[in-house]
Amino acid sequence: MTEATQRTSSTPTAQTSGAGSAGAGSRSGTGTAGTTTIADVVVSKIAGMAAREVAGVHAVGGGAARAFGAIRERIPGGSTNYSQGVSVEVGQTEAAVDIELVADYGVAIADVAESVRRNVATSIERMTGLKVIEVNVTVNDVWLPEDDDKSSDERQQSQQQPRVQ
Repeated sequence: MTEATQRTSSTPTAQTSGAGSAGAGSRSGTGTAGTTTIADVVVSKIAGMAAREVAGVHAVGGGAARAFGAIRERIPGGSTNYSQGVSVEVGQTEAAVDIELVADYGVAIADVAESVRRNVATSIERMTGLKVIEVNVTVNDVWLPEDDDKSSDERQQSQQQPRVQ
C-alpha cells in the first residue's frame, strides 16, 4: 500500500486522501469533530445501484463482467457486485462516472440513458456532496425475452441428454 497523502482544497473543510483502500480520489471532509472519508468504491456502488433503479435497464456491466458476476452470485456466500460495469474518477469536489449497461428491448435507449445520467448524478450528489460533472453511458447490448427462454431450453436439453454414451 502507498503512504497516505493529503491535499487541502479551496474550502477549509474539505481534504482528499489518496491511500490504501480509500482509493486514489476519495473525498474527505474535516469538521470540528473529526474526518469523513468517502472511498471511490462507495461512489461506484451508489452509481451502480442508481443505474439499476431506472426502468429499461436490464443489467449493468459488459458481457464478461455479467457472466463472471452470475457465477459469483451462484457460489454459496457470494454476493452481488454493485460496482460491476461502473468506473468512477473522484476528485476533491467532483466525480465523473462511466457506466456500461444492457437495455430492455423496446425501450427508447436515448431516454433510458438520460434517465440513468439523471438518477446517477442525483444519487451521488445527494449522498456524498460531490458535484457530478459527467455520466457517460454505454449501451452494449439489448436484452430480448427470448434470450432467457433459449438459454433455459438449452440448459434443460443438455441436462436431459447424456454427454457420453
